[in-house]
This record gives sequence, C-alpha cells and structure tokens, in this order.
Amino acid sequence: MYAHSSVQPMILCNVISRRRTPSRSGSRAEMMTAQEARLCGLLLREHFGEVVEKIGTHLLRSGAQNLRTIVNESGTPIDLVKKSLCVLMKHGACRFSIGRKGPGSPVEYQASCERILGILRYPRYIYTAKTLYSDTGELIIEELLQRGHMTMSSIVKMVADRLTHNMEEGRSIEYNEVVSTFSKLVETHFLQRCPPVSEVVPPVSTAPTVPGAPAAPVSTGPPTPESFSDCYLVPSVSLAGRGKRRRSGEDAVLDQGTTKKAKTDLQTHGDEGIYWQVNFERFHLHFRDQTIISAVASKLDQTSSEIVRTMLRMSEVTTTPSASCTQALSANEVFRSLPANYSISRPVLDQYLTLLVDDPMEFVGKTGDSGGGMYVVNLHKALTNLARATLESVVQEKFGSRSARIFRLLLRKRHLEQKQVEDFAMIPAKEAKDMLYTLMSENLVLLQELPKTPDHAPSRTFYLYTVNQLATARMLLQHCYKTVANLIDRRLFQTKESKRLLEKSQRIEAIMASLQASGAEPEQLTEVEEMISAPEKQQLESLRHHINKLDSAENQVDETIFLLKSYVASTARITR
Repeated sequence: MYAHSSVQPMILCNVISRRRTPSRSGSRAEMMTAQEARLCGLLLREHFGEVVEKIGTHLLRSGAQNLRTIVNESGTPIDLVKKSLCVLMKHGACRFSIGRKGPGSPVEYQASCERILGILRYPRYIYTAKTLYSDTGELIIEELLQRGHMTMSSIVKMVADRLTHNMEEGRSIEYNEVVSTFSKLVETHFLQRCPPVSEVVPPVSTAPTVPGAPAAPVSTGPPTPESFSDCYLVPSVSLAGRGKRRRSGEDAVLDQGTTKKAKTDLQTHGDEGIYWQVNFERFHLHFRDQTIISAVASKLDQTSSEIVRTMLRMSEVTTTPSASCTQALSANEVFRSLPANYSISRPVLDQYLTLLVDDPMEFVGKTGDSGGGMYVVNLHKALTNLARATLESVVQEKFGSRSARIFRLLLRKRHLEQKQVEDFAMIPAKEAKDMLYTLMSENLVLLQELPKTPDHAPSRTFYLYTVNQLATARMLLQHCYKTVANLIDRRLFQTKESKRLLEKSQRIEAIMASLQASGAEPEQLTEVEEMISAPEKQQLESLRHHINKLDSAENQVDETIFLLKSYVASTARITR
C-alpha cells in the first residue's frame, strides 16, 4: 500500500524484553535497552575488534567515566584502553568532557549509543552519495566513514588515486574534479568541519571561588559543528596534479595509518588542522524526504511525488530539522520551480495540490490563499501515517488480515467496547474476543477501564480497547534491534564456519590479480582457477547467496528502524 509497508514484517515478529540496562551514572548515561546494548556490541566487534567492543560496551553500561576508572573496572591494560578510546572518538562514537566535579577534575569519556547504532546505516549513506554525486561522491563518503575524519587534501588525493586505479591504463583523474565534488558535498551540508578541540573542552575558570559555596555548573554537553561559523567553509587548498595508479600489492600498505600519515606530511596544502566529517543529520533529513516522496508516489502518482519533491527542495534551507512542517510556499512559487520535463499547466497543478490536501494521509496542508494558495508539507503527520502503516503491516503479517482489521479500527476510532469492535469489524463475537486477547498478550492493544462509581464494580465499569501508537512503535523498534542483532549473529556464524574456504578463495583471487597484472598466459590463469574444486565453488556460491540475503534483510529492517525512530523523535518534539 505504501512504500514502507513492504518491509519484511515477518522478520520483526519476535517477543523481546523491555528491560533497561542499569547504569551507575544516573542521568549522565544514555537510556538504553538490552537489545540496543547487544546490537552496539556486535557492531563494535564487527568493525573495530573485540577490545574496542569491550571498552565501548563498558562505557555504554556504566556511563561517563575517567580513564583510571575504565582501566580498573574493565580489567584492560591502559595502553589498549587509550587506543580503544582514540578509535571511538575518531569515529564520533565517544566524546570527552570535563569531569562532574568541575574544572580540574579528570576528563571523563562517554560512549554514544545513537552514534554506534548509526554504523548500521553506513551502506545507505554511501549509496546515497553515489546516487547524488556519482562514484567520486561515493568514495569521499566511504573514506570518511572508514576513517572517521580527514583533511580535505588527504581525501582528495586518496579518492583520486582510487578512481585512477580503477580506470583504463593511461587514464587518470585530476585533483580538481575531486575538489569540485567535495565542495558540492559541503555546499549541500552533507560534509562539515569537525568542531575545534578548544570548543569541546571548556577552559578552566579563573574566577575566585567562595569557600563553602557550591561549584558553578559546568556545561559538558556535546558540541555541535554548527556552533562555530566556519562549519561549512571550504578552505583554499593548493592541490595540482592527477591521481596516481597504484601497483599491485600497495593496497595493504596504504591502509596503514602511519604510512599514509608519513606520505601526506611531506608537503603542506594549506588545510592542516582542518578536519572534515560526515553530517549524519543532513543524510537523515534526505532519507526522511525520500521516504515521504516514495509514499506519495505509491499512494497517488509520479507527478504528485514530483510536486512534493519540489516543495521539499525549495524549503530545505528555510526549514529547521525539528520543524513539524515546512515553510509555507505559494502555488506560484511551486509552479515556477517545477522541473522543466514536467510541463503541466497551472490549473493542473492546482488540481494536484487540492488532491494532496484532501488526501487522508495529509502529506500536504493549505495554510492560506495568497499567491494562489499557501501550502506546506506536513512532516510530522506524514511520519505518523507512515509509522501507522508499518504497524498495521506487521500486525497483518503476524496475526492475519482480521486481526489487522481490528487493529486498524482501534487506531482510527481510538476507544471501542468489545461489542463495538465486533460490529464495526464485522467479525463474530468469539473470534473477535480471541483476536483482541491475542493482541493484548503481545502489548499491541490495551484495555482501559472507565468506572461509573468509585468502587470500580465490573457491572458499573466501561471496558474500552485502545491502541497507543507511540508505545507500540517503541516496542516494534526494540523488535527491530533484536532482529538486526540476530541477523548479524547469523552472518558472523556462517562466515566463521566457512573461514578456511573464504581464506583460500581470497588467496587464489590475489594470485589471479597478480598474474593478470603481470600479463600471464591464459593457461596459467586456468591452472590457478582449478585450485578450487567444483564442490568448493558451489559451497562458496551458496555462502555468498545467504550472506547477500542477510545483508538485504539488515538494510530492510534498518529502513523500518529509521522510520520508527523519526516518528518517535518527531512526536517527542511536538509534545514537549
């Protein structure tokens, strides 16, 4: 029915615990469920190794701690703790601030559950950059995600070398082409400067203190790159030349950070000390807009979605990320900004806008009549309706169409007695009762008591069934976290089971690449290929097929996670 109703809802149908992970640091630690902690640990282990996973999960469960406390409680040598903290901070998964006792106290480190869970969305960031800015944009985002933050000159050189390496012999790409794409990414705010360290740790106050007086509160909140004026200012970099083709076998050497640093430090380019990172919030806004556009195209047609796309593009700069709707736009402005290939007349545009306003999904709203009519895109209402469609889809897949009918009815009517549910849903009393109790046992439907008298006598009490959409969305979000963790566990298990075969395949592929680069004869290549037997090839093909299916399932569940988290966050902002 909608773009996001087609995600694999059967994957999500697992009962989970709502248990919260305890924290000794009170409000300073992020509220985190057991499923989130498990998923964060799996992501840290897969991308950074077991030591970083141990330190990261320890910080997630314990809250903000100083270095000595981390070493003592985790039982890890101090040098490994320092290296793990450096890795986490470089990728934005950990932040440091002045201790709770104020200036002069040891610096404390705190892991970010939200940022660690964002690792799951890395493939989507890279694919979006490729779609918007071709292969060059894809490699820029990929390098930054892999290394956390880099200088512009380092990124340009590395990306140019990779692009040249994949080109035909004798061809190369100029640094200026990569610089142009980098500037476009900064201009559209997909990249931003890292905040200066001096702004991360406030300076120690020199004001005299009164004996016995409580210490002044110190702001230890995480800094935002937008807090300084040069966040999106591209430095003037002196780069001239073209990408260099690497010889076979150099890739492993170039992946070592010390070697790369030694290479880049030989000459200066004018951007030393200016580091860049991916602006995840900007990508999330793009994902949100694309979700709404896809839903409009699925519900109505392509022209309607293009009108909504135009309205979202026009209000990108003027609408704040936390707004419930875009800035109002006149029909005249929308008509002038439509793409040239959509040659629709002004009366047809008015008809489409009227259709969008009258649609029950309320993607577009009308706020005035000046300029041919003032229109906004209802961001919060769109996310609410898309989240509702996702919940209905999950209920239908797990409990059947009749239970989904009851669930949908309660969402629309808010509160209904059992007899009303039977009549409106046109389901026999016995079946309706069984379905309601099944939905109640899964915490999808709630029973609310309205007593007529203070004694709460059953004969004088109304029993109304209802659905709390926000609480149900939060519960489904936990289902999604558990599902992704199970998928990662399964993928790691299958990879471990076939580790020997995978290593053999990689060695043979490396030998093949080396022989092809040296101009070997076809007989030699065939001989190397035959080192893998037919059963082993079949096993490898089956393994790759299963891994691809698991990766695809992870991406599909992540789309549901993003939609539900966007809805929960938007509702929290509205109700504040």
